[in-house]
Amino acid sequence: MKHFSPDEFDSLTDEDLMLSYRDGAAAAFDVLYARHKGGLYRYVLRQLNNREDIASELFQDVWMKLINARSNYQVTAKFTTWLYHLAHNRLVDYWRSEKHVKHQVEYEEAVDSTFSDEFISSQHSEPHVELQQKQIRQQIKQAIAGLPEEQRSALLLKEEAALSLAEIAQVTGVNRETVKSRLRYAVKRLQGILHPLRPVS
Repeated sequence: MKHFSPDEFDSLTDEDLMLSYRDGAAAAFDVLYARHKGGLYRYVLRQLNNREDIASELFQDVWMKLINARSNYQVTAKFTTWLYHLAHNRLVDYWRSEKHVKHQVEYEEAVDSTFSDEFISSQHSEPHVELQQKQIRQQIKQAIAGLPEEQRSALLLKEEAALSLAEIAQVTGVNRETVKSRLRYAVKRLQGILHPLRPVS
């Protein structure tokens, strides 16, 4: 087994870091946590309708699951796929325990340039344009919140974790074509809602 110095950890892949952590290098965990805490927390938070108290608890639970599973870790997929699979399962457990049937997800910002760049022009600073942009952002949040849960989850995994179709399929336990279909319907629905809101230049 190859050992790495603390200074070398930053240059390692996520998978090598996790293998090093599995083999006893605690510093490797610190690098992994720093790399992924932001995206993972936003994913959990937005799945829970921005309820920070619950999101913080579940966020910590995911990392504890990772810590507890480290001794059996093998590289069978990208680390991010494995990490978000842990998060997805923890969210499913929470929803089942709380008997949540539907969850509304609200974004604090325009989550994807596919929508934000297309519908919001950043080249204008006039007050009426800024007000229009604020209204459009609110419409974007509402439109995404109104997506069916499975479509919303697929979109979040794509945007927050930058997962591929195959990786989202691994995380959610469905096939690639199902993921593709969910994303296609989500984008079509959002575009249908947001297209009339395009700012006039």
